[in-house]
Amino acid sequence: MKNTKVLFLLWSVFVMQKNFAQVWVPDNGDGTYTNPIIHADYSDPDVVRVGDDFYMTASSFNCIPGLPVLHSKDLVNWKIIGYALSKQPPFETYNKVQHGNGVWAPSITFHNNEFYIYYPDPDFGIYMIKAQKAEGPWSEPLLVKAGIGLIDPSPLWDDGGKNYVVHAFAGSRAQIKSLLVVCSMNADGTVINNDEVMVIDGHESEGTIEGPKFYKRNNYYYIFAPAGGVATGWQTVLRSKNVFGPYEKKKVLEQGKTAVNGPHQGAWVQTQTGENWFIHFQDKGAYGRILHLEPMKWEKDWPIIGQDLDGNGIGEPVSTFKKPNVGKEYSIEVPATSGEFNEPKLGLQWQWQANSQINWGFPTSLGYLNLFCLPTIKNNQKIFDAPNSLLQKFPAEEFSATAKLTFNSRLNGESTGLVIMGLDYSYLCFKNDNGKLYLSQKTGTFDKTISENESKPILISNNTIYLRVKIKKGGVCNFFYSLDDKEYKSIGSVFVAKEGKWIGAKLGLFALSEKITNDSGNVAVDWFRVNKN
Repeated sequence: MKNTKVLFLLWSVFVMQKNFAQVWVPDNGDGTYTNPIIHADYSDPDVVRVGDDFYMTASSFNCIPGLPVLHSKDLVNWKIIGYALSKQPPFETYNKVQHGNGVWAPSITFHNNEFYIYYPDPDFGIYMIKAQKAEGPWSEPLLVKAGIGLIDPSPLWDDGGKNYVVHAFAGSRAQIKSLLVVCSMNADGTVINNDEVMVIDGHESEGTIEGPKFYKRNNYYYIFAPAGGVATGWQTVLRSKNVFGPYEKKKVLEQGKTAVNGPHQGAWVQTQTGENWFIHFQDKGAYGRILHLEPMKWEKDWPIIGQDLDGNGIGEPVSTFKKPNVGKEYSIEVPATSGEFNEPKLGLQWQWQANSQINWGFPTSLGYLNLFCLPTIKNNQKIFDAPNSLLQKFPAEEFSATAKLTFNSRLNGESTGLVIMGLDYSYLCFKNDNGKLYLSQKTGTFDKTISENESKPILISNNTIYLRVKIKKGGVCNFFYSLDDKEYKSIGSVFVAKEGKWIGAKLGLFALSEKITNDSGNVAVDWFRVNKN
């Protein structure tokens, strides 16, 4: 029996390693890593170290649960451990799809033995939540500063009980932008005061400046802030010995001769061995804002991020580099993608497009995920506005995703399937049409004046079906289906994925109906597997 258990464990490790190799693995296994460390849309990242552990959060916009919390031991290998925001207030607003709204760039800190996340909602103000453990439970969101267009807050817990916050403005709401202000905060971090002082006007030389992070080192106050635009900019750092300035500034990271566009907006973190590192994003279109890890050093109280190969005092992103020294080696971990639905809980890779409702679906202890066909799209028939689409991030540049579905339809017009979601979207629609099941590809755009295109529907004789999408470089998607998981047939036409509103494209599942009934049909999702093409 013991030998059997040992063999099973070895087999499990082999299977896990094989799965790792099928998506995106930054750890090269030889003491080095290759960027990006996460080839997925974790935009506006912030990181904090507590003891030997690193914790990261990122913006989540209208994807809920929001504020993902990731954990790492070495800054290279990350896994999702939870979400800080189970539902997003105001509930009456975020019970509906709000593309591009919601949680913008957050910050995470550790203060007085508690984790704090400050996050902005540009339509309501700045919220704070806290927890004793990063895994949660997290407190209910507290609106600590109301205001339209307040974004990108970052607190500084200063000496002597004095606290400050730096934040930016969203021009789409506030009618002002590209400037940063510093204001004070009360002792327990529950009120951000209205005593703002502008510390930089980005119009003068930065073009755009936003996304600040607040630090203190060697009696200098530092504000790390991305400038020059999301896809084309650089990392600027401000410093002053007075919290309200005046601040001097320096460009510390730029694209240079590399292929990494817009390397900026992220977090400075120090290892327990004293090394300095910087995690930032790169905008990669349909793949979202993927994450890079850069070495960082201090020279004359200025940081240099990446490697200064041309000697101009400005760092450039690294491709492959020695892993951070954290005192020991740790095993490979990556954010979850595949799911067998064998446990009575939903995997942490999944998010809805709005606050979830109890009747959308349930994990089960029966070996499948149960989703109900509901008429959640009220004013148009576009899946783009379906709040009950269950989605996850693109996990790599090239991959395939396959789902095994059993469609238990009870009403004409019910449908389920596999979707690639973005400002342009495409999906395989498995639909009940007068008691018969048909499969087609539908493609559309967020523009509500343009109708969806549909391929010729194919009559399917079985209610159990396997749906697959293969994604190639550039977000090129091809769809397939099978009735036996052996022979797959192509369906529809090539689709090029497009980013969503401030987020990358996503993929996942849906279950919809055209009418209200007292006994909705359902789809039993046996598994969802992400593999290498």
